[in-house]
Amino acid sequence: MSDQKRPYRMKLRAESEAQTRLRITESAVALHEELGPARTTIGAIADRAGVRRSTVYRHFRDEEELFDACSSHWRADNPPPDVGAWAAIDDPSERTEAALRELYAFYASTRRMYESLLRDEELVPVVRRRLRDFHDYLRSAQDVLMAGRRLRGRAARRTRAAIGHAVAFPTWHSLTQEQQLSEGDAVALMCRLVEEAAGVRDEGRSKKDERATLRPPPS
Repeated sequence: MSDQKRPYRMKLRAESEAQTRLRITESAVALHEELGPARTTIGAIADRAGVRRSTVYRHFRDEEELFDACSSHWRADNPPPDVGAWAAIDDPSERTEAALRELYAFYASTRRMYESLLRDEELVPVVRRRLRDFHDYLRSAQDVLMAGRRLRGRAARRTRAAIGHAVAFPTWHSLTQEQQLSEGDAVALMCRLVEEAAGVRDEGRSKKDERATLRPPPS
């Protein structure tokens, strides 16, 4: 009888351990969002999860392993917009508008977490390492929103810079949280910035062309 009960007891123990690990992970995620990783301690995580500090260390060997679990758990609940879906929109202007609408809605729903992470990026090495994926994602967004514009030189650099500014979380935060624009107005403003950057002529070159046009022909 004892041998028959052993697998059942092991199953219950494994389920209990999984639940404890999840509770620790969710507690850490909540504290990272509320306080920021720099001010989140193992003691605070243990208290919120209702376990001992030693239990946290039993499930997670170090800060990086805990942060990886938190990051995976949070991203599963908060997936960013699909950059590949934007690439399917042929017109660059329509593509930019669609991308910014989705991205700004994502920022609105994840504001507190990104405020905490970006504030602590330079303070906590593991946060800086994990945010590389986020910054890579935004660079991919720039590539997709630049595609098909057929720009060169300074116009291309201006436009890529405008797109990079438009997709950045601090830009969204400034426009909607500090300047109190609606998300629709923020999107429209950034779309106009991008299109202006793409359409503005190189003033230096334009003046040079004008001088060449006005110069009298050689006698």
